[in-house]
Amino acid sequence: MGNQDNRKVYEDIRAHGHLIDSDILSRIMGGIVELDGEYEVLSLDIGRGNENPSTMVMRVFGRDEAHLASMMGMLHALGVVPVHSCDATTQPAPADGVFPEGFYATTNLPTQVRLGGQWRDVPNEEMDLGLVVSPDGESVAGVPVAEVRAGDAVVVGQDGIRVTFQERPRQKEAFEFMNSTASSEKPKSQIIRQVASLLREVRERGCDVVAVVGPAIVHTGAAGDLIRLVRGGYVTVLFGGNAVATHDIESALFGTSLGIDLSTGLSVPSGHEHHLRAINRIRACGSIAGAVEQGVLTEGLMHALVETGTPFVLAGSIRDDGPLPDVITDTVRAQEAMRPWCQKAGACLMMSTMLHSIATGNMLPASVTTICVDINPAVVTKLADRGSFQTVGIITDVGLFLKSLADELGC
Repeated sequence: MGNQDNRKVYEDIRAHGHLIDSDILSRIMGGIVELDGEYEVLSLDIGRGNENPSTMVMRVFGRDEAHLASMMGMLHALGVVPVHSCDATTQPAPADGVFPEGFYATTNLPTQVRLGGQWRDVPNEEMDLGLVVSPDGESVAGVPVAEVRAGDAVVVGQDGIRVTFQERPRQKEAFEFMNSTASSEKPKSQIIRQVASLLREVRERGCDVVAVVGPAIVHTGAAGDLIRLVRGGYVTVLFGGNAVATHDIESALFGTSLGIDLSTGLSVPSGHEHHLRAINRIRACGSIAGAVEQGVLTEGLMHALVETGTPFVLAGSIRDDGPLPDVITDTVRAQEAMRPWCQKAGACLMMSTMLHSIATGNMLPASVTTICVDINPAVVTKLADRGSFQTVGIITDVGLFLKSLADELGC
């Protein structure tokens, strides 16, 4: 990969875009220094105004090929490309469900692959996939490891690949708060107005709003406010697990959640059995939709989803009781069901569910505005650590958030 200069290996790289006001230039230089590398700026053409892009050519020096490769991997995620581009390299998958060693692992940023001297777009950007080139060499697609087949041409290394880094907005916008980190001290009323404005804009564009929810929605009594968003068309698909659906149905059938009376906040006799009895009753109906059609389930969030025709995906886990008949217990199948909704989403609301939020974040393109609402700041931190850097954190009680949001939207 590298060239040699005074016994040091190096690579000439190019970066193009709003390098200064989007903080890309400092991240490039800082990243090289943090990895104990060296650099020399060969040219820097700064845009005349904040609307004009800049271009930089830099020489990056490493101790050896391995050291240089590690720096190039870091720089690659910032949209940097080698000056002398070559076609991507592929190797055949050795077996079904196995990538070759050294396979390229995707990010959630827009990506292109150089094939036959031409840059080809990778559709439906998503992190943690491999890249498979079509048999005719004319196109490339991101593929989960479970779906690759023996002999597929899998891209290896980083040659012939370029990504477009997600830059900051070019102008001051209503969603300026999204550029800052999560904080419990942000003015909540202002944020609620901004989120409401975002959802209106997404709905006007005809894009989907994915809501990823946990059982705390029910425990806090916020399900009614989420129903208002569903009926208002501000939530068009819902992701969750067995728990949120089970406790919502428990509340509809017995007035409790985890055996606690939602009207009084007190435990009720044998209340700990209610969620099991709710599951059993729905299983007897064959499905949640069947329970609605048979008049068994007449209220609640799941009832509203069925009644409005709003799709939902319930992904199971090892701890599930039952589970409900609609729960997808095969995690690979659950991913397959969630993935198409993620790829066409205009916005995503993640509310009080760490595991489902991280799973969804892994499938969302970086261009999808993602708002994570949780009382625990660690949830937002974990999302960012996993690569979902587009996530905006709102540290607050989800019940208060949903009521305020539904009121602001006039639902």
